[in-house]
Amino acid sequence: MSDTMLLNVHKNALCLTFSRASAAYAEVAAFLVGSRGCLPVPCALRLGLNRDPATASQIVVPAGFHLQGNNNAAITADRTLLTGKSTALRFVARLLPSASAQSLYAGRPLDAQARIDALLLQVEQLRSTPSNAAVATLLNSLSNPAKAHIVDPSTAKKAALTLSIADLAIWDLARQHKAVSPAADKWVAELEASVPELKDAVAQVDTVLETVHILDEYRHAIANELARITGLDSQFCFNLVENKFPKDASTGDFSIAVPRMKLPGVPAEIAKDLESKFTVNSTFASVKAAGVFLKFYVNSNYFRDRLLPRVLSQGEKYGHNSVGFGKVSIVEFSSPNIAKPFHVGHLRSTIVGNFIDNIQQANGWTTVTINYLGDWGKQYGLLAVGFNKYGDEAKLAADPIRHLFEVYVKINVDATADATVHDEARAYFSKMEDGDKAALALWRKFVDLSIVKYREIYGRVNVGFDIYSGESQYSATSPATKLVGAKMRELGLLKEDQGAQVIDLNEHKLGVAIIEKRDGGLMYLSRDVAAAIARQKEFKFDNMVYVVGSQQDFHFKQLFKILEMMGVPWAEKCQHVNFGMIKSKDGNMSTRKGTVVFLEDILDNVQESMLDVMKRNEAKYAQIQNPSYVADVIGITAVMVQDMSARRNKDYEFNWDRMLAFEGDTGPYLQYAHTRLCSIERKADFEVPATVDVSQLTEPVALTLLDVIAMYPDIVREVGSSLEPCTIVSYAFRLSHAVSNCIEALYVMNQPQEIASARLALYKAARITLGNALRSLGVIPLERM
Repeated sequence: MSDTMLLNVHKNALCLTFSRASAAYAEVAAFLVGSRGCLPVPCALRLGLNRDPATASQIVVPAGFHLQGNNNAAITADRTLLTGKSTALRFVARLLPSASAQSLYAGRPLDAQARIDALLLQVEQLRSTPSNAAVATLLNSLSNPAKAHIVDPSTAKKAALTLSIADLAIWDLARQHKAVSPAADKWVAELEASVPELKDAVAQVDTVLETVHILDEYRHAIANELARITGLDSQFCFNLVENKFPKDASTGDFSIAVPRMKLPGVPAEIAKDLESKFTVNSTFASVKAAGVFLKFYVNSNYFRDRLLPRVLSQGEKYGHNSVGFGKVSIVEFSSPNIAKPFHVGHLRSTIVGNFIDNIQQANGWTTVTINYLGDWGKQYGLLAVGFNKYGDEAKLAADPIRHLFEVYVKINVDATADATVHDEARAYFSKMEDGDKAALALWRKFVDLSIVKYREIYGRVNVGFDIYSGESQYSATSPATKLVGAKMRELGLLKEDQGAQVIDLNEHKLGVAIIEKRDGGLMYLSRDVAAAIARQKEFKFDNMVYVVGSQQDFHFKQLFKILEMMGVPWAEKCQHVNFGMIKSKDGNMSTRKGTVVFLEDILDNVQESMLDVMKRNEAKYAQIQNPSYVADVIGITAVMVQDMSARRNKDYEFNWDRMLAFEGDTGPYLQYAHTRLCSIERKADFEVPATVDVSQLTEPVALTLLDVIAMYPDIVREVGSSLEPCTIVSYAFRLSHAVSNCIEALYVMNQPQEIASARLALYKAARITLGNALRSLGVIPLERM
């Protein structure tokens, strides 16, 4: 098992989150100044926005963090959280090896460090208990910075400036209190002109601040005003704010159920009182009490003018957040068994697992995806015996998965008729466990050829894995498995039962878990325990997700309980994400040409069916450059969307006719909506201007589409917790319907330039958002079809 590229990047990156109230200008500037002269820069700095505006800036130092070129010396073994501007500044100043970093703090004499500490304390106190007079006093002292032991930028022409972290903290404070002191404003301008890293820091921080979710802006505005009126905590009020879709005059854009505020008095009267005291500004059109509810109506012009530029500038990052910054999630999914058909059940695990990987990354997590192959056990002895009898090297090379399955079926027929075949299989597997080179060479050949074929199939469904692992890594003789067995014995968990080693879980209503069979062979539950412990040691994960069908619910309950009984503190971080079965009317997966066993057959069938549908429109078909590829993507989209349309724990019926339809809520319909938006952009004879007058968008269908686009960041955050792909699918359909209504009413072509530009900006934002939703599902958005 080896680190993934993404994990290597993660281990070499500090994660800095901040809010508007704690904009991290100083922290970013310290990193940039400290990196001066470092080639390459010894680590990266990831920036993210904290949803809570009251939270101080935080640096997350990931587990295993190291500086580039020093991979073997981790600075932190476990993930570490550093809170506050001063703490972060000191850490960065000590961390980076350059002379410019050392001069920020650590390389200065002790008396200078003491002065820096005093200034930092003064700035921190002003931030925690702000006083306008005290802030003004400090900023006015910048008229004579040398006297206050602060850097004087007016000397920059005579000598290079040497900044301290206190200088940066005061610069940060002055930037966020502009127009309080002319002397401070002049000092800031001169300092930024002399130190180019400061302007770069401002640009980076301001870019992140612009990613604030627009609906959160409204929630915070409501919460802050209610906190002012009632004295309640603003974060408490923030959590009470609800927004509904579709909107109408009765629901408002946002609402609060007044009883949930737990204020003394009659809720309806309190609502009326809050309405009278709520200050309405440019953000809101009105606030109204309705029974026990307080309803808020936004200024649609303000909403529109702020939303569209953000979507256009963020592009494929629109909807992303930093909830999981600095954290690692292991996602184990697909995990077929070598020599058994890669069937539609594995398709569900593959699709759902890939979705979870995508959505966790959208929520800021670093992910490691593992395909944990079933590649060990007596069945491989049986397969080897069968291959010696029925195997064909040419067929193995051409299609290993299919040929090994054919061999496996034949040898199982033989074993049913002749029990000695099983004895041969056990003897062969014993040779494998004993390390017999010839036996292991054949097994390795089976595995390696199968992985090559798996990669080909996964490529068709837009899935990749960081690691191909397998049960073989945790055989009875592996060090990891031996350590687990020893630990279980040390804790007194193992008991003998008819020659087998078991763990009694009856008091937890989980029966008896068999760990080791009478013949010394391990159950796969044992290997799963060893694998989980090895992964935590290797990756220091904050979350590990097993994407496996609901038939294995009991197995994972046993697994997690055993880990808990072994005393590992991270057992609660393990999660089984299950799913229901795929059914068909006749009990199997049948196509027009017969029964489908392999996933590849299903994909080929949907591709062929989609080509047939596409050929019905000869004019459009002739315009497609690569119809086979387009048909494959549309067909796979059809399969994926049908699979993910309902809650994942529900069984569903595989319906060919409905799945391949272009009308209704199907995968092809979503692709059609995306390609229509792409077509509008292609046919327009201009690009969306850098600044566009979106005030032209006043029509109800346009405002409805804007409302749906604005919801996407909320959807991403919600699904990051629920891991339900159907929520994204439902959202994509809702967005596509709003797009369709808009396209029917609002044309771009042959319109005045101001109107055409505004509408094109709207359609581009819709295309970006729909494309992001499709990519989160693992679907490749098409531009033509």
